[in-house]
Amino acid sequence: MAQITTKPSRHMPSYSTKVDLFMERVIARNPHEPEFHQAVREVIDSVMPVVEVTPAYQQARILERLVEPERVIMFAVPWVDDRGEVHVNRGYRIQMNSAIGPYKGGLRFHPTVNLSVLKFLAFEQVFKNSLTTLSMGGAKGGSNFDPKGKSDNEVMRFCQSFMNELYRHIGPDTDVPAGDIGVGDREIGYLFGQYRKIADRFCGVLTGKGVEYGGSSIRPEATGYGAVYFAEEMLATHGDSLHGKRAVVSGSGNVAQYTVEKLLERHAKPVTLSDSGGTVVDEDGIDGEKLQWVMQLKNVRRGPIAEYAEKFTGAKYLPNQKPWNVPCELAFPSATQNEIDADNARTLVANGCICVSEGANMPTVPEGVDVFLDAKILYGPGKAANAGGVAVSGLEMTQNAGVTHWTRQEVDVQLRKIMQSIHESCVKYGRKDKFVNYVRGANVAGFVKVADAMVQQGIV
Repeated sequence: MAQITTKPSRHMPSYSTKVDLFMERVIARNPHEPEFHQAVREVIDSVMPVVEVTPAYQQARILERLVEPERVIMFAVPWVDDRGEVHVNRGYRIQMNSAIGPYKGGLRFHPTVNLSVLKFLAFEQVFKNSLTTLSMGGAKGGSNFDPKGKSDNEVMRFCQSFMNELYRHIGPDTDVPAGDIGVGDREIGYLFGQYRKIADRFCGVLTGKGVEYGGSSIRPEATGYGAVYFAEEMLATHGDSLHGKRAVVSGSGNVAQYTVEKLLERHAKPVTLSDSGGTVVDEDGIDGEKLQWVMQLKNVRRGPIAEYAEKFTGAKYLPNQKPWNVPCELAFPSATQNEIDADNARTLVANGCICVSEGANMPTVPEGVDVFLDAKILYGPGKAANAGGVAVSGLEMTQNAGVTHWTRQEVDVQLRKIMQSIHESCVKYGRKDKFVNYVRGANVAGFVKVADAMVQQGIV
């Protein structure tokens, strides 16, 4: 690839002007999709200098093609509840880019799901998957169905109806969905069972499966583990470690739980968890016994995190609050997009936070990202820091293709290596003097691999 220069000619429009003009066209073509606009802007800000010094990218119109999904699938999902009443939800699959491999990305079942959210997630997935070093394109899908409060039979009937349409568009060499928010072991099992029945074949068409039928060890843990591994790599660049450091974690689902588990293994001290109702703060630290209780609460009883403060002496519950006002050295946003605003970011920095590793997708608003970068703290964006989940999904695909199963230790070793490789790529493209801009590094590293593949394959 050509050498990158970051200073434009004084006779040419500045990079920021070119980004603004590009974004005007994106917004005009995709109105009322703010999450998608936000995701695109972040990437284009980073990669425009690369495009400007690479004629092949300009001639192939790589940026224009990258922001246009290769395929958008939208369909009705009718299902019947336990009272016999009929409901109709909307299902989606956004197949964003397949230049470096079959489409890969999760399914999200949540009331907030819409085209904008899924296009943002699919766009992010393209670069995240590229960073993993594995051959996976980017996609995302889901439905505005809310599994909370539904019986197992209701969830099963919904999943079967959803797969009745989705099965036409997926396959082990075409598109391999996984889980995401609202889609865990239960939902993946129902989806896989229906696919197997309709397609009359047993194959690795979904990842996140139970180990009994082709799933990989530590797939549920992978996103949280990976975020901690990435934080560890960032700290190591400063000759530092996780040991003894106080950590705030948002969320209390899969990613948050296993972030806490790995932090404990690395001798850090996690002190918060949260959900849509509020935040619990435990100054004594959330230890292994308390974490097991949280897993029972959230994964089995599906209760509110507020119950933690009722169970454990000394813990307090902050209703309708996020954990970002709690003093810490480490922050792991692990809930959802845009959960850290600029004020939250300033509070984190003022309270001594030196490292943010995003377990969720795009959890920090652009102004908040600027706060972290201006303060020159260690900031790992989601497309790099939370890539552990899709990395192990890719390893599950490899195991399925070879009709084999790797041990927990073997998968964890591979996950650690992948997170180290992602970190190295971010440093390669993001270092300037002694500071590493991990946002730029992740965006450029992920972009170059996909862009080069698109150029080599022609205009398709």
